[in-house]
Amino acid sequence: MKRNIKLFLAAMAVVILLVTCSKVDNGEPDLTPKSISLTAVASQAIQSSNEFGIGLFTKVAETERDNLMLSPLSASTALTMLLNGCGGDTYSQLQETLRYPSGMTTAEINEAYKSLVDQLLKADPKVKLALANAIFYRSGFIVKQPFLATMSKDYKATVEALNFASPAALNTINKWAGDNTNGKIPKVLDEIDANAVMFIMNALYFKGSWSYRFDKTGTMDRLFYPDGGSAVYVSTMKGEVGAKVVSGNDYRAVEMPYGRSNFTMVVIVPTATLAEFNSTFTNLVWNSITGAFDNTDEFEKLFVYMPKFKFSYEKYLNDQLKSMGMVDAFLAEKADLSGISDQGIFVDFVKQNTFVEVDEEGTEAAAVTTIGIRDSFNPEPREFIVDKSFIFAIRERTTNTLLFIGQVVKPEV
Repeated sequence: MKRNIKLFLAAMAVVILLVTCSKVDNGEPDLTPKSISLTAVASQAIQSSNEFGIGLFTKVAETERDNLMLSPLSASTALTMLLNGCGGDTYSQLQETLRYPSGMTTAEINEAYKSLVDQLLKADPKVKLALANAIFYRSGFIVKQPFLATMSKDYKATVEALNFASPAALNTINKWAGDNTNGKIPKVLDEIDANAVMFIMNALYFKGSWSYRFDKTGTMDRLFYPDGGSAVYVSTMKGEVGAKVVSGNDYRAVEMPYGRSNFTMVVIVPTATLAEFNSTFTNLVWNSITGAFDNTDEFEKLFVYMPKFKFSYEKYLNDQLKSMGMVDAFLAEKADLSGISDQGIFVDFVKQNTFVEVDEEGTEAAAVTTIGIRDSFNPEPREFIVDKSFIFAIRERTTNTLLFIGQVVKPEV
């Protein structure tokens, strides 16, 4: 009896193998995604990150009338690293901004992040996904060891003290950004402020080939209708690809897979304008769209026309984060970053640099989130720059006797 069971199982294995090989032989990719197991806390952390990300996107889109791209995962990771160093109202405000439930502890958030990232990085060997974290701090600035230990252990962060007054420090930070985005974001800082004490950074890089690639011979210029502008011809891909399509009252959406389909691109085309759609675009709408995709079993073949595009984007996110509830962290007199240092410090800026390129082969995307932290006790260095024609005078100060007065239109020596 046992021998018959073994023979049956062996036969089934052969059948499965033959079916899989047959799909590959017919040019059909294997679209079975790798299963990722999540704890209840990890699932909640993902939901929180998505809700935060869509909220941040719509805040930025309110005033942005050009191409933009943000990375919710990169931003939430960097800000969660910062969360580990916050206390009091600064902590509760940031936790609320990141949409983490009030009952979720920092240790649970850190563990959820660690588990998710470890599995994401291994989800699809056909997709290149890299995520890196770093803490760069000013030499001589005293950082609490528990904070650095958590960054190293749970976030696998590079931790390094640098002489911020040296040009080499700026080169080191920018090189780290470039190295961890495959050179797509080679610079995130133009200078290091004299009062800067720390930079908390996350870099995210993605490169995936379409499961069904677009045939380059099908690419041609087609009309495109931008919001508020005249129709223009743009280079547009055309391909019979595997995709899922859903629609609602105010949108049409398509989902196209990369590799084994763990990772996909979702394109949402509003019925009216982007501005109108974004004004009602929430995490609930996103969940409705992705839920509809998930309830569709197969990627069906259909002709998809999509513009090729490539751009870089940079955005300081202070105003948007403040409007989402992260207020005290930016105020020198209120910020509580006592988990990082006993010295008075506050968040100077949160910025994100992103890059994306979509073509017939697939998609390459990168993001770096940089959180600048500065000393609240040092006054802003004052400067006065004379860089245009000017008047000058020489006087005796106690009598206000004017000795000389003149103007310099163009300095000569």
